[in-house]
Amino acid sequence: MVPVVSLGRMLGGALVVLALVATTAPAARAAGDCPEPPAAQTFLPWGDPAYYVPAPDGGFEAGAAGWRLSNGAAVQQGNETHQVGGDADEVSLALPAGSAATTPPVCIDVAHPTIRFFARNTGASGSSLRISVVYRGLLGIPVTLPIGAVGGGAEWQPGPAVPVVVNLLSLLGGSDDVTFHFAAVDDGGEWSIDDLYVDPYSKD
Repeated sequence: MVPVVSLGRMLGGALVVLALVATTAPAARAAGDCPEPPAAQTFLPWGDPAYYVPAPDGGFEAGAAGWRLSNGAAVQQGNETHQVGGDADEVSLALPAGSAATTPPVCIDVAHPTIRFFARNTGASGSSLRISVVYRGLLGIPVTLPIGAVGGGAEWQPGPAVPVVVNLLSLLGGSDDVTFHFAAVDDGGEWSIDDLYVDPYSKD
């Protein structure tokens, strides 16, 4: 499994930030107002019984539609080998060292606790892929909050379930749209990601 790198430390800092911004976060949509598309136990073969839904073009089969790609991030041929999105899927997203990718807006509320995706790294073994969530803070100004970092090897594997963290802000004002930012550190890594999913129910 792709390991989490210093996730506990990052989450500790994230919770401190949330405590500071909680009283200033703008009201959002009513709690539980996120769409509820069909969900499936996508990661059950890896011992995860939670139900997940795909993030917008999370499999990149539409050419990373709505994603923002920079510094060499690009859709590439070759799907994650487990084909959880379907046997016809054939592409993934390349994230060479120094590149970054940001999802389209994703609706998040208190019932959306984690994201999960497939990853591989064919470059330097000590490389890490950093994940942040971008949400609306004080006066609607975007705030970027680190929520995790992963390491990985050359074979496609599901990463860990990464806590969204800012979904807790929905307790104050309902649901909201956020984006997730993936940054390949300029440390010799050659990352690929595929099949990004959101856990909307956290079912056991």
